[in-house]
Amino acid sequence: MSNIRPAPIFIADAKGLDFLNSLATPVDTPVEWLGSGDDFLAWLKAADLVPTDVLKTLKAGALPGELDAVAAHARSLREWFRGFVRKHKGRTLKPSTLQQLDPLNRILERDEVFGQVAPRDHETMATNGSSLMWVEQRRWRSPESLLQPIAREMANVICNEDFNLIRACEGHACTLMFVDRTKSHRRRWCSMAVCGNRAKQAALRERSR
Repeated sequence: MSNIRPAPIFIADAKGLDFLNSLATPVDTPVEWLGSGDDFLAWLKAADLVPTDVLKTLKAGALPGELDAVAAHARSLREWFRGFVRKHKGRTLKPSTLQQLDPLNRILERDEVFGQVAPRDHETMATNGSSLMWVEQRRWRSPESLLQPIAREMANVICNEDFNLIRACEGHACTLMFVDRTKSHRRRWCSMAVCGNRAKQAALRERSR
């Protein structure tokens, strides 16, 4: 693996699939963004899934090795989900797939989410008319709770995305995945600037022979 790691990649148009892309081979060399507890916190911050103050508090209160253990759990969850997505992408999910989701549901059942009435900002107040709004909150009791927003995003992919439109980049050695939201549903590359351009250059070289 390269010692100079690029910034995390968010090209999937679905955070649950961006989580899969936290281990990827975008340009020939595999990159792991969840290799340690600190890596995991950095990825969660970049993904905007956990408030910065929560990350700082949990890091300060974590026992030695605790965050590394949670990162290892996240990697295990990621590879389970990768297998699920690769198995079912390109076709409609059937109700029978529910029995395959125990690893995800076991995490979700431990979530501590609650709601509160809070002040509404001026912009939304103008359109709604009410000065108050419902805000969802979460109790972050331990580093293990950092898995909850990821599990929610994975569940969102399963419940709300059309698996017929989930794609794997066709670039050479690229492992990135995404939801194809193009009008024609013919997206082939994680990025036209990277894998798309490389494929065009390869095709040009082949034609010139």
